[in-house]
Amino acid sequence: MPAKKKSSGTKYSAGASKKVEKVMREKNSGTLKSGRSGKKVTSRKQAIAIGLSEARKAGAKVPAKKSAAKKSSAKKSS
Repeated sequence: MPAKKKSSGTKYSAGASKKVEKVMREKNSGTLKSGRSGKKVTSRKQAIAIGLSEARKAGAKVPAKKSAAKKSSAKKSS
């Protein structure tokens, strides 16, 4: 059984965690709004996603967004 590879370094930069921290404070005070619809954000996960997205736009070290898993086509040519 092969040994698991350890990741080197940090996944998120200090700037990214500061941005998420700021967004979480906004969420808790009830001032955080969703980008498109402008509705109030109540979900913790959504608030974190918004913070990471803002950090990514600002150029902080954040891993790339996880894209939706691609579905393999049901019909395969035989």
